[in-house]
Amino acid sequence: MEKINKKMKIGDVLDEFPETLKVFSEYGFHCIGCAASSFETIEEGANAHKIDIDKFVEDLNKAI
Repeated sequence: MEKINKKMKIGDVLDEFPETLKVFSEYGFHCIGCAASSFETIEEGANAHKIDIDKFVEDLNKAI
């Protein structure tokens, strides 16, 4: 069962699942520590970085 979904805020995911930091980094999220991570959802970040959201969420869930 997935614990992480595309509507979650990036900052919340990192707070609750710090082990996902590596996945965010591998996908090119350089702004993890910036203010945007507190209000931007995984889906918004994936769209901004032109990332396949389904694969990204799958990889985040594998990391936890």
